[in-house]
Amino acid sequence: MKFYNRETEMEALKGVERKSQDYAQMSVVTGRRRIGKTALIRHSFGRIPFLYFFVARKSEALLCEELSGIVREVLHEDLGDFSSFARLFGAMMNLSKRKNFTLVLDEFQNFKYINESVFSEIQNLWDANKEESRINLVLCGSVYSLMTKIFDDSGEPLYGRATNRIHLKPFKTDTLKAILAEGNPDYTSDDLLTLYMLTGGVAKYVEQLVMDNAFTHDDMIRSVFSFGSYFISEGYEMLRDEFGKEYSNYFSVLQAIAEGNTERGDIKNVTGIEPGGYLDKLEKTYNLVSRHRAYMQPEGTRNVKYFIRDNFLTFWFRFIHKYHSAIEIDNFDYVRDKVIADYNTFSGIILERYFRQRFAEMGCYNIVTNYWKGGEDEIDLIAVNEAEKHLVIAECKRQAKRIDMKTLQDRATDIIAKHRRWTIELKGLSLEDM
Repeated sequence: MKFYNRETEMEALKGVERKSQDYAQMSVVTGRRRIGKTALIRHSFGRIPFLYFFVARKSEALLCEELSGIVREVLHEDLGDFSSFARLFGAMMNLSKRKNFTLVLDEFQNFKYINESVFSEIQNLWDANKEESRINLVLCGSVYSLMTKIFDDSGEPLYGRATNRIHLKPFKTDTLKAILAEGNPDYTSDDLLTLYMLTGGVAKYVEQLVMDNAFTHDDMIRSVFSFGSYFISEGYEMLRDEFGKEYSNYFSVLQAIAEGNTERGDIKNVTGIEPGGYLDKLEKTYNLVSRHRAYMQPEGTRNVKYFIRDNFLTFWFRFIHKYHSAIEIDNFDYVRDKVIADYNTFSGIILERYFRQRFAEMGCYNIVTNYWKGGEDEIDLIAVNEAEKHLVIAECKRQAKRIDMKTLQDRATDIIAKHRRWTIELKGLSLEDM
């Protein structure tokens, strides 16, 4: 698949590369697994010598041997033999005083499992050499909890050292449309919704479907639930590094949310687990769950709901993890039938998410959210422009004929009453509006 829609990030990284010709740069690039960080980096750099190194979980001596070989091959410099990564990094910092080059350390957080002292040693070497160095150092990682701790915890040695930060996000909805149109110019709204539902704009997942020539709803579902499918084990592989041995309870909570149990009491009733501590970590430590309060509700309200941020993980817990017993015996037809039976209901929820994302991407609104009152009177989309005092209140349904504007007006009574001097727009949004 060709490279899409990272112009802003590429320009930022190219600017960093230019700065490194005069001043040492330490860039931190984060983003969920499979989002396309490595592809972005490879497409952004190239004006100066480029060294890419993946920090695999193996012995420190083997890592040193591998990186030393890359230095010899790319920079034509023999730095000697090392068993300490810190000493090798120190030699590279010295080398960067006379040679300008890019060094990418991918999955940088893995040093926690290899030799955690590397973080403080890199900090000391950076502080001692950065004024004379001309290195373009890029530290990349996909384990959110560890990368956040390494660079955002004031007690950690590398806190405050980064000169640049990029957090890579999924493709926007316009990019998904462009990709789908290239493979299937006659795509339907349901094709687009299925692509959004399965991938959420994560580059690697989109690429897998493109390689499978899966550009229609039916082909995409068939691709996901097929023998040897890339998607089957992806949720487990993505989260095991985050949760470690506690993954079972976290998985139970996430499955409950994916099945529509979005309030704390409902999650407890379904799982038998007191979810408070797990929800707090899923939101604040792992960035996997978002805690929503209804529009106009004050901070601290108990009227909150929890949602999985990631479309793919929502789908994975709803259908793949839930029916893993059938998948284990390769009964993919059984699971496909479950998806098809539940598709209209589940995709209706994803459609609401799609339109909230679309409105957020417009750049016209400073708040995009939803609304409910006591578990009822739910409104799917609230878009707020506080500067212009403009408010959009919308209901989202798969079929336009099921949208009842009178009911929407009734549900919005409290909101309208508190925005009397505002311009208020009531909308019905369906598949036809995608």
